[in-house]
Parts: sequence; C-alpha cells; structure tokens
Amino acid sequence: MGLGGCIILIAVGAILTFATDWDMQGVNLDLVGVILMIVGLIGVTTFSSIARRRRVMVPPASTTVVETERHHHRDGYSDGYGA
Repeated sequence: MGLGGCIILIAVGAILTFATDWDMQGVNLDLVGVILMIVGLIGVTTFSSIARRRRVMVPPASTTVVETERHHHRDGYSDGYGA
C-alpha cells in the first residue's frame, strides 16, 4: 500500500468517526473509524521510513577502465578486403 492508500484510510476513518451518525446493529462505526485512522498512521510512518532508507545513496566505486586498441593486419590490408 502506498502513501495515497494510507491517506485514504485516514480520511475514511475520520469521516466514519466524526462526520457520520449512522447506527448499524452490531457495528460500532466510531471504533471502525478509529481503527482505520490508526492503520493509516502506521502505514504512513512505515512508508516514510522505507522511503527514507531508499534515498541513501552509495557513492560508486572509483574504478578506472583502461582499454587498449589492438590492430589486426592481414597481409598488408588494413580494411579487410581482398584477403
């Protein structure tokens, strides 16, 4: 779940807790809203800690690549035709 999903959970939980007055038999919507907000907050903190860890950059190793050119001559021809 990404950051957007966590924010949606928080918003839905706040709506269920503070903006509705529905009564459902066997379901406490205030408690469901609080649980959704808590899960959303846990998701935001987890996502932010993971994103912070991913941003750590390791400097590249300083290796020097030396290429040597090799010329192959066949019978005095350098372009390869007529061999």
